[in-house]
Amino acid sequence: MSDSVPLSCGVPQGSVLGPLLFSLYMLPLGKIINSFKIISYNLYADDIQLFISFRPDSVDKLSVLQDCLVSINKWMANNFLQLNKDKTEMMIFAPDNITPKIKQVLGVSATSDHSEIRNLGVILDRAICFNSHVKSVVRSCFFHLRNIAQIRSVVSRKEMEMLVHAFISSRLDYCNVLYTCLNKSSLERLQVVQNAAARLLTGTSKWSHIRPVLKDLHWLPVEFRVQFKILVITYRALHGQAPLYIQDLLHKHSPGRFLRSSDLDLLTVPRTRLKTKGDRAFCCVAPRLWNSLPLALRTMGSVNSFKKHLKTHLFGLAFN
Repeated sequence: MSDSVPLSCGVPQGSVLGPLLFSLYMLPLGKIINSFKIISYNLYADDIQLFISFRPDSVDKLSVLQDCLVSINKWMANNFLQLNKDKTEMMIFAPDNITPKIKQVLGVSATSDHSEIRNLGVILDRAICFNSHVKSVVRSCFFHLRNIAQIRSVVSRKEMEMLVHAFISSRLDYCNVLYTCLNKSSLERLQVVQNAAARLLTGTSKWSHIRPVLKDLHWLPVEFRVQFKILVITYRALHGQAPLYIQDLLHKHSPGRFLRSSDLDLLTVPRTRLKTKGDRAFCCVAPRLWNSLPLALRTMGSVNSFKKHLKTHLFGLAFN
């Protein structure tokens, strides 16, 4: 054991108070970023994310981002913290003809530009198609499926199902709200993973039709699991059980004059300019799915009842 040293500040690593005290310690940083009006930000423990959007003819706004980074560096230096440049990444979402001009304005900072970055376990790409993320999920799931298959003979059916849900289903469901942006090919790749897990669990031959197997297991296909997650979040948002930034994306349908649809608990579907991206945004997908539900589902009294009846409803749609 090392010699004892008095600790005049801070808390032991892994303590219950650690995250809360760290957030309090970092609180002034949010005020600094807020002083730059056009910059948005997210703080998750020691992970800081800055966002700035602008039109192609307003690239000069990037100078504000540079000033913000300088202020952050200065505050950290004064508070015994250091910005890790090796872990600082940048991603530019812009048309190909505008990107060189943006990099020119960014100067040295443009060297940290990446075509893909990992954000809380999700791999983002410039096209927002999530192909790399799907590839990573599929590779990870099949790795675990091969390991689970090796111990299949020494575990019970119940334990096998627990392993499949812990290592496969959890990965397929993680952040699956983002899968509204996937094309059919990527969605089918994820479905292949679920099919393989169902065959491993039930011992079904790969030549057998998988739909009856999923139905017997009471597993929703991947596409319907995505819809289930979106609708549950929508229900929570409408009942004040979701963060405000999600609640602000949803608006109750209120026609200018009294119509029969006024009492149907519908949501307004906003108009979008870009069909390939705008129509797949949460603020558009969620109202469309919500409005397609039966009225009895939309007016459920509790989230547990809603989830139970929603799964039954989606199960009926998936398996006729």
